[in-house]
Amino acid sequence: MEKKIAAIFLAHINPLTISHETIIKNLLQNYSVYIFPVRFLKNNLEVNTRSFPFSYEIRKQMILESFDFDEDIHVHGDYAFHSPYLQYFPPFVSPAFKRLRSKIMINIQENSFITYTGDRAERVLLSIFGFNPVKANRQVISSTNVKNLLYNSVAQEDELSADTGYNQDDMRWNDFVSPKVVEVIKKNWDTIRTFSISKDETIRVMGMKFPKNGFI
Repeated sequence: MEKKIAAIFLAHINPLTISHETIIKNLLQNYSVYIFPVRFLKNNLEVNTRSFPFSYEIRKQMILESFDFDEDIHVHGDYAFHSPYLQYFPPFVSPAFKRLRSKIMINIQENSFITYTGDRAERVLLSIFGFNPVKANRQVISSTNVKNLLYNSVAQEDELSADTGYNQDDMRWNDFVSPKVVEVIKKNWDTIRTFSISKDETIRVMGMKFPKNGFI
């Protein structure tokens, strides 16, 4: 039966974790799922940081490959903040924020929609802008947890290979992502190595994280 309701999933997904995959699988039972991995652009080039190491294209690859290119999953890059990011605040009156909403919504083909987020602050913003958020709990395994394990793995490369990962309290980064995501990460290991020795050049505004580069 054709699905008439869309589920919009706005998230960092940096990287895609098994918690993300569980959320998406659950949404697929009732909705066509539109996933918008957030992008931060300066001069039309994506800004990546220690908190956001993987580019949009890599994250899109993680999602599509993990779900075997399911026709009910649509991945779009229109959840994009353009520098200066300050222009999106305050979001309640910002023309830039309203334009961002319009760019997201133009992709939705279904007659009605809901949005999913496990973040309370984001849920408030989504409600104000008519995104119809459903109540959800924050994911148990966060991308931040996985990134920390990835960076710790780089720090221990002399003792443990990148293939086995860093063992922290008997936990490895590849225990928290699907096998296909493991392969994508391994192919982009230089990205993890680069950001493992960098500072976290991000700031938090109204519950949302932004790169410092391009904020003003």
